[in-house]
Amino acid sequence: MSYFLDISQVSKTFHTDSGSFEALRDVDLKINQGEFVTIIGHSGCGKSTVLNLVAGLLEVTTGGVILENKEINDPGPDRAVVFQNHALMPWLSVYDNVGLAVKAVFKHTKTKQEMKDWILHNLALVNMTHAKDKMPHEISGGMKQRVGIARALAMQPKVLLMDEPFGALDALTRAQLQDSTMDIHRELGTTVIMITHDVDEAVLLSDRIVMMTNGPAATVGQIVDVNLDRPRHRLELAENTQFNHCRRMVLDFLYAAHSKPAESTEECATDISTATDQSEAA
Repeated sequence: MSYFLDISQVSKTFHTDSGSFEALRDVDLKINQGEFVTIIGHSGCGKSTVLNLVAGLLEVTTGGVILENKEINDPGPDRAVVFQNHALMPWLSVYDNVGLAVKAVFKHTKTKQEMKDWILHNLALVNMTHAKDKMPHEISGGMKQRVGIARALAMQPKVLLMDEPFGALDALTRAQLQDSTMDIHRELGTTVIMITHDVDEAVLLSDRIVMMTNGPAATVGQIVDVNLDRPRHRLELAENTQFNHCRRMVLDFLYAAHSKPAESTEECATDISTATDQSEAA
């Protein structure tokens, strides 16, 4: 079976002056088009390394990353990254920061008017049209992150990669951007891989949650399928049995700090049943 994105038996070793360090070992993950996948795990488990390999910012040591049957070896506009630090150019306006990406990708395929319309379209997706002429120092942290998301989306990527994009924001702003991200994903159907340390965020946003074992030589320890209907509303999910079961599965994994991959990927409901049985037996 051919997958949209196939991270196939990937290992990554870094060579430093103090010796070699194996960050990842035999990471295997198949992602379908339009899926929203989050990666979660303790610090040092290689989450960002996985993201950087998909982005083409790092080269695999063994294995391969295949996107639509083509191996990834370098960065490309088909994979856009949203970092925790918004990385806006401080000397450019909100409009021009998004325009920077649009011109880089579409300067030979869109007219000036089409590029202008496309910039404004993507600012509208993140509700930032009103601030298009402001400079980065004139807007809040949450607004800066919205611009970063608009810039990434403006590249029309096949895969949107998000590295803890809301980690530095206050709780209210974080919740607002989570809701916006769900709306954008529903509208565009973009394939998303997001790193997070927030368990509730992972369950709220994801179709699947990939839990990494502790490093070194980290790998996929377990995958939880989040079988919740979309659109999702956080207040309605607060007492939702499936939401809380999936949340418990992730917390159980993180607290147990598994060091070996599970023998197989299981459905969330199956995992929950096993954990519940074990808990009751104890």
